[in-house]
Amino acid sequence: MGHAMASADTAPGTRVAVGRLEDLYVRHAPAALRLAFFLTGDRELAQDLVQDAFVRIAGRFGHLRTPDAFEAYLRRTIVNLFTSHLRRRRLERAEIARERNEVRVRSTFDEAVERDAIVRALKHLPERQRAAVVLRFYEDLTERETAETMRCSTSAVNSLVSRAMVALRDDMRGWEP
Repeated sequence: MGHAMASADTAPGTRVAVGRLEDLYVRHAPAALRLAFFLTGDRELAQDLVQDAFVRIAGRFGHLRTPDAFEAYLRRTIVNLFTSHLRRRRLERAEIARERNEVRVRSTFDEAVERDAIVRALKHLPERQRAAVVLRFYEDLTERETAETMRCSTSAVNSLVSRAMVALRDDMRGWEP
């Protein structure tokens, strides 16, 4: 968030908003990046999601009433962007599979991340189960907060987490720590 946003010809109130947004970025970007990384398993994609989330929030910054709402709004925006990314990626993969018998290109970073048992196991989960586990256990949200973030009921969150935990246990059985 550069200072170019607050040029000499901007209104004084805008400078305060830009400064406040910069403060929020400094305070919340590391946690947002961790959330995005655990959802995606890809550092570059996680950085893109966080940047896109802050850009979207900057456009609506004037409507945020409390700093507490900012964190939840940022988290929800990241999850929404991740879900949109997954939809786009599914469509792209279907097209590639039709054109080329499912050629899979992987970066060396993805291969390194897959060596980590936990991240690899998380990547095997369906996206909603992965999001529920990351929000509940990594972000340490309550069932209610997780349900609000994912826009579902608390019983749906419990079901997603329960199925995810069974799958994680099965996937990680026999792996060395």
